[in-house]
Amino acid sequence: MGNDSRPRVLHLRVVAGTGGGPEKTILNSPRFIKEEGIDASVAYLCSPRDPIGGLLRDRAIEAECPFHLLEDRGPLDVTLIFRIAKLCRKLGVDIIQAHDYKSNVLACCVRRLHPSSLVTMLHGWTDMSGRMPLYKRIDQFFLRFFETLICVSRDLVDECRRLRIPDERLHLVHNAIDVEHFQRRMDTSTAKGAIQARPNRFLIGSVGRLSAEKGFDGLIRAISQLQQQGLPLDLWIAGEGPEREKLASQIASCAEPGSMRLLGQLKDPIPFYQAMDLFALNSIREGLPNVLLEAMAMETPAMATRTGGVADLIENGHTGYLIKPADSEQLLDSLRRATANPEAGAAMARRARVRIVEDFGFGSRMRKIAAIYRKTLETKGGL
Repeated sequence: MGNDSRPRVLHLRVVAGTGGGPEKTILNSPRFIKEEGIDASVAYLCSPRDPIGGLLRDRAIEAECPFHLLEDRGPLDVTLIFRIAKLCRKLGVDIIQAHDYKSNVLACCVRRLHPSSLVTMLHGWTDMSGRMPLYKRIDQFFLRFFETLICVSRDLVDECRRLRIPDERLHLVHNAIDVEHFQRRMDTSTAKGAIQARPNRFLIGSVGRLSAEKGFDGLIRAISQLQQQGLPLDLWIAGEGPEREKLASQIASCAEPGSMRLLGQLKDPIPFYQAMDLFALNSIREGLPNVLLEAMAMETPAMATRTGGVADLIENGHTGYLIKPADSEQLLDSLRRATANPEAGAAMARRARVRIVEDFGFGSRMRKIAAIYRKTLETKGGL
C-alpha cells in the first residue's frame, strides 16, 4: 500500500472486437472511486492487431481513467503473467480485480509473483457460442481462489452458491451509470429530427452486441410481422458483432427492409436513446445490461426480457414492459401495447428515471465497492 495509505486497485480485463457493456463500468470506476480514498488503474489485454486497444485508450482519456494496454499474443502467452506482475509492482497494487475468465486465471498466477488480494467481478455468462462453454467451466473453477466475488445480478449470486462459494465471499452490487450524463435533454420529436428518423413512424431502438444471445433476430421477425398487420414501425439497432451479416440478410428479406437499420457502433448513443419511442431488449441471456440502465435513465420507455438482473430493474407495467425470453407471443403483445398507448409508456419512463437515480447511480455503487475493497484488505490484514 502507498505511503498515503490509499489502497490501490488494478482492474484487469481481456477484450477483443468492440468490447462490451463492462467497459463502461470499468473505465468510469477510477474517477468515481477516487472520491472514496482509493486509487484505481485499468489494464486491458488485447491483440496488437485489434483496433479496440486504441479505441479504449481514447475512451479512457475521456473518462479520466489511468490506462495501461498490454499486448496479448494468444491464449498461451505466459509472458503476460510477468508483465502484469511488473505493472503491479510499479503501481504498488494491493488488489487485482479481474473481469473475465482469462483475467481470472492470470490474476491467480500473478499473485505468486506480486502478493495481492484478489477480487473478481462477475458480469454474466451470456455468450455460449463456440468455446465459451469451456471457458465458463474454466472461469468457474478459478472462482474458488478469489477472496471476494462481486456479482452484478442475483442469478449470478445463486450460481456461485451452487458452486459452493461461501456466502461471506459473495457480494451483490448492481451495475450503475452516471445519471448526470445519461439524462434527457430534448424531446422525442426533436431527437428524431437530429438523427434523421422518420417523424411519423414509431421508432423502436435497441443497443447491444450483435450476437445470438441478444435475440435481435426474434425482434426483427416481430417488427416485420406487425408491419404486415399495418403498424407504422421502424427498427434501428446499434452495435457490432458476429451476427451482423446474418441480421442484414434477414432485414433484406423483410417486407419493409428500408424501415430497419443496423447503425453500427455509436460513439454517443444519447441522441439515439432520446429519439426512440421504445427501447427493446430481447435477450435470451443477460447479466445486468448497462444499455437498459441507460435507456431508463434517459426516460425512454423500455421493454425487456426477464433474464439475469433485468427483473431487479423493471417492474412490469410500472417502470416498463417485462416479458419472458424467447416468447414470441409476449413480445408481439408488448410491442402492440407500447405502440397503441405511448402515454402509458411515457409515464412508466418517468418512474423508471426515478428508480435509476435512486438506486443505480455510479456514486452510490462505488461507495459499496470501496467498502468491499476495504473489507477484503482487512480480512487479509492489509489495513
